Order: sequence, then structure tokens, then C-alpha cells
Amino acid sequence: MQEREVVQRNLALQRQWYGEPLGDRVRRLVVAYRTSQAQLAEVLGISAPMLSQVMSGRRAKIGNPSVLARLVMLERKVFTPGVAAGESEAVRQALEDVRDSRPALGRDSMPVRQVGNSEEVVRPALRQVAQPHELEWAADLLDSYHPALAGLLRRAASGETRAEDSRSA
Repeated sequence: MQEREVVQRNLALQRQWYGEPLGDRVRRLVVAYRTSQAQLAEVLGISAPMLSQVMSGRRAKIGNPSVLARLVMLERKVFTPGVAAGESEAVRQALEDVRDSRPALGRDSMPVRQVGNSEEVVRPALRQVAQPHELEWAADLLDSYHPALAGLLRRAASGETRAEDSRSA
């Protein structure tokens, strides 16, 4: 099979496996985080040549599930307020958090959580879309059926921070 055919086949497989070619996803991250492809590879935990091969379609997949999980984590962090606003400290912190992460993978899904860090993203997002009294009301409704979710809503309503979490543990 010629290289061009291999690349086309690999890009088709990426569309099937990942929803779109990985090169498109990675290029968006390079732009969003204002970083180089080589720096992004370091954050993901993959070599720059390997990332280049995946992006160009010379390789079909990312074999290490943790690397793929970090890619998804970066995609999710793009929507955090500071990163979305392009604040250099927020961007730096997001890249550092992902680079230093040890993502936990669900059995039948992509990353379901990043140990110790997921609520830092979720609580501020909840506070942006609802007032504290609305979050409390929703928590009361969910309490008997989904107590963990109700607890998350209450923590978001109270404005708890990471430091407060560790003091109460």
C-alpha cells in the first residue's frame, strides 16, 4: 500500500475512533493554548515525532490511554474561564496540571476523572450558570436519588475552594 493510501486509511480510522482526525484536534489545542506542537507533545506525555505522525495520519492511533486522556483533559480545560479568556497564568496552570496528571480511565469511556482535580473545573462552571440558591434547590431535589451530585452542587453553591476541601477532610 502506498504511503498516501495508508494516510487516508489512518485518517478514516481516526474519524471512526475519535470523531475526527487527531491532527484537527491537536491543531485546535496548539492555537487555544498558544503553544508549540513540541510543547504540547511534552504535556501529553508523547514524543514530538510520535505526535507529528499521529497528526499527519502516518500513525492511526494513540496507543497509550493516558496520553489520549490528557488530550481530552486539555480539550475540556479550554472551556474554563481563564483559559477561554486567554489569561497566560490560567493557560500555564492548565498545561502544567495536565502534564502532571495521572488520569484515571473509566472502563467503558474516556477519562471520567482526574484524581484530585475535577471539581476545580466543575464548581466554578456551575457557579457561572446558576446562583447559589438555585444550586442548593437543585441539590435538595437530587439528594435522595443522587447524593454525590447533590453534594457537588452544595459545594459549588457554598463557593468552597480546594484549600477548604483539604481542611475539612
